[in-house]
Amino acid sequence: MAQGIFITGTDTGVGKTVVAAGLVRLLARQGRRVIGLKPVASGAEPTPQGLRNADALSLAAEGTVPVPYALTNPYCFEPPIAPHLAAAEAGVEVPFGNLARWYEQATADAEVAVVEGAGGWRVPLHPEGFLSDLPERLGLGVILVVGLRLGCLNHARLSFEVIERSGRCPFLGWIGNRIDPRFERLDGNLATLAELLGGPSLAVLPPLAEATPEAVAGLLGRSERLRRLPSAH
Repeated sequence: MAQGIFITGTDTGVGKTVVAAGLVRLLARQGRRVIGLKPVASGAEPTPQGLRNADALSLAAEGTVPVPYALTNPYCFEPPIAPHLAAAEAGVEVPFGNLARWYEQATADAEVAVVEGAGGWRVPLHPEGFLSDLPERLGLGVILVVGLRLGCLNHARLSFEVIERSGRCPFLGWIGNRIDPRFERLDGNLATLAELLGGPSLAVLPPLAEATPEAVAGLLGRSERLRRLPSAH
């Protein structure tokens, strides 16, 4: 089974896809057999081939292991709402057993899998459970993307506590993303986050005019701590 890195966030809209796609690009540059995956996605466009989610397409485009879209993103729903509500409306169940079998199949030819979650850590599944059941039961390493804005300290610490409490997922570190360029006292908040999350950030992404995978990979590649992760060398 591929080594797995699960990308979660302090909330929705904090830059998980930007980080995940950039990390896939970085690992691909290093010659790794890497794949980007999005197990559950809501907010998709109808196409002649079926529903397609932009985040999942972005991840798939960066990987070096080609797989069909159905393996990149097995559960895809059209309305941009909470995934468990979208699944319920579509009459589709998303049991953990299916996700575990999907992960094994999708990663069969990969060395490293970068798996992007949906929203924050404890996003519900339909009819029961949480998306976090996947990394917890498979023992995937977790990177927490912190959207740097007012309120992030509380969200970051609560996410960290529940990840650590499970004892099943190695906490690989956190990445700050400056989604609010006007966020005040940045240095002080970064120092506080380092105290709350067990160490300094793996990287801090500045506001980017275009947060392309290439641009983000370049920024992540400068991080000595990120390069020291087991999957990054």
